This record gives sequence, structure tokens and C-alpha cells, in this order.
Amino acid sequence: MSARGGRAVRRIMVPLLIFLLIFACVMGIAYFLEIYRVDPAKIYVDGNTHYSNQEIIDIVMTGPLGDNSIVLSMKYKNRKITDVPFVDAITVEVVSSDSIRIRVFEKALAGYVKYLDRYIYFDKDGTVVESSDVLTKGIPQVTGINFSGIQVGKPLTTDDTDIFLRTLDLTKLLAKYELSADRIHFHGNGEVTIYFGNIRVDLGTDEQGIEDKVMLLGKFLERVESLSGVLDMEEYNEEGIYVFKPDTDGQ
Repeated sequence: MSARGGRAVRRIMVPLLIFLLIFACVMGIAYFLEIYRVDPAKIYVDGNTHYSNQEIIDIVMTGPLGDNSIVLSMKYKNRKITDVPFVDAITVEVVSSDSIRIRVFEKALAGYVKYLDRYIYFDKDGTVVESSDVLTKGIPQVTGINFSGIQVGKPLTTDDTDIFLRTLDLTKLLAKYELSADRIHFHGNGEVTIYFGNIRVDLGTDEQGIEDKVMLLGKFLERVESLSGVLDMEEYNEEGIYVFKPDTDGQ
């Protein structure tokens, strides 16, 4: 082949190779976008109680390539969430190319207090996590706390700061034994009353045998759930014998 012919071939081959390379890249990107596109019917959400599944999906699947399983798994790898109340972290696991599992790690809320028709949620340190008009199931109302200031991101202003950790300890114990209290009331003398519907449980102080008492609660509540009254568990009883006092008419 003459030099002139070689140059002619190169003039044809170089643009052709560039075109083929670009074409391969475009096809590869198109394949990547299509094969890893998340099917809305194959999104699984775990760990959320305050937000619905759809709300979590809307939070996660945003931004460029927000429907790509690989991109989402990388975006939410070891990522702390700072702009979503009640949520501490979110991870995204690729189940298959078009399926993901979203795991929500919610903040450990101790309870809430009511203030001006708002639910003021706080953590173990008494820090206000959120002021909301939405009541979250499974988080008890806490009464008996005297506070003088409320600001999101700041601790509730109170003289008894230990009360928040006590609240979280009780909340964890209740969750451990699959019990959901409506309200936890702290008395000025250090005693605690837990409310389950029309049943009030006087636990006494939370220093002696508290877990043993809570462990027995479920069995007792099943027996009296249709009644109204007080279950007296103030005195620790290793035999698990406690007295239920029904309310009198008009009480």
C-alpha cells in the first residue's frame, strides 16, 4: 500500500474508532441506567415508625440518578442524616439490579411533652429533637417534668436533668417486652406511674427490681385490659404477686 493510501485509511479509521468508542460509552451508560433503574414495586423500607414508607422513599430517591440502585447505595453509604427530623441515618442496600432495601435508623427518642397543642419530642439528654403536630405511636407522653424553655436542638430547661435518661431507660424496657405506654408520670417523690389506657401502674421508684416488674406487666395487663384501675407494683415482689384495685363508680 502506498503512503498516500495509508494516510487515507488512517483518515477513515481514526474518526471511525472515535465514533465506535463514543458509541460504546453511550450504550454502556444507557445499559447502566436501564439495568439498575429501581422498580417502584421492588423498594423495601425497614426501621421507620414516624415516617411512612412513601415519605422515606421520597426523601431517599432525589437528585441526579435518584432512581439508580448503585448510585443510591453509594450515596447513602456511611452517611449521617442531618436534615430530616427523627432520623439519625439511612442506608440503601442493593437487593437486585432493580430492587433496593432502605434501612432507617431513627433517633432514640425518650418521650414527648405537650406544649400549646404541639408534641415536643426529646432524646435521652432532654434535647428537643422536633416540635410536631404529628403524634408518633410507641413514644410515650411524659408528665411531671417542670420545664421553662423549649427550642429545637437545645435541651429542655429543667432542674432534674436525670429524668430524661430515666425516661429512655423505661421506654427501652417497655419496648423490650413489647409494651406500649400512653404516658409516663414522674412524681415529685421519685415514684413512677405508667398509663396503659384506663390502667395505671404504680411502679414505685425505678431503682429496685424495675426490669422484673416490667417483665411481668404484659401478663398482668392481659388480665385487666378491659377494666379501669390501678395495678400496685410499688413494692418489689420476687414471687410476682401484686394487687389490682379497680376504680369505683364515678372515679
